[in-house]
Amino acid sequence: MSSASGPGREPLRYLSKAEAEAIEKELLEDYRFGRQQLIEIRGHACAVAVSKAFPLPSLPRKQPTVLVVCGAAQIGAVGLVCARHLRTFGYEPTIFYPKRSLEPLYRDFTTQCEKMDIPFLSYLPTEVQLINAAYNAVVDAVLGADAEPAEPYAAILATLAHVRIPIVSLDVPSGWDAEAGGSGGISPDVLVSLTAPKRCARRFRGRQHFVAGRFVPYDVQKKFELNAPEYPGTECVVALGGPRRQ
Repeated sequence: MSSASGPGREPLRYLSKAEAEAIEKELLEDYRFGRQQLIEIRGHACAVAVSKAFPLPSLPRKQPTVLVVCGAAQIGAVGLVCARHLRTFGYEPTIFYPKRSLEPLYRDFTTQCEKMDIPFLSYLPTEVQLINAAYNAVVDAVLGADAEPAEPYAAILATLAHVRIPIVSLDVPSGWDAEAGGSGGISPDVLVSLTAPKRCARRFRGRQHFVAGRFVPYDVQKKFELNAPEYPGTECVVALGGPRRQ
């Protein structure tokens, strides 16, 4: 497993919410990345991370099923793209998207999933139903850095907090403060930090932590002193050397 730092390397930078927003602004305005482009890059990287955390040959279930729970904000769109790529990787994703965004961009991502025959649930299964439905994992793309869970998300998080199947949180575990972290609530087994880890990732105690930020231009990495990990070969994500304990 690759490490965040090694001999002669500075420690990996953990971003404040303001720093993450500043990087996003620079990518959009100075480097002319499009929102659709960034969502696509990140959603693909998240699917790659899921495939590394739960390789197809190792899954205990006969069917490689994954439930992707999406919120209405941008992280939900990342979840939709993640589900689409999981389908192309040979998984069987199902999506729960209770409050669909009316933004044309997000609607396009929804249409892509529908056209690929990815099922959309009309309700979130209970804890028992989630287990009995033989899902191998749940992808948490509900809130991201939005820390205040209004309905219907508060009830969703209450259910996810008690499930006994692995949860993969995208960027910031839903319900956590992006800087302070969270107490109680969701305890993901896997965290996929987008662009760079947020400060809350220092409190992550799960099984695997991936960073998906290889696409970030070198000058942006240098300006914000990201001290990015080394990505092996052509990989778009890298697994850090275990959860932080400090």
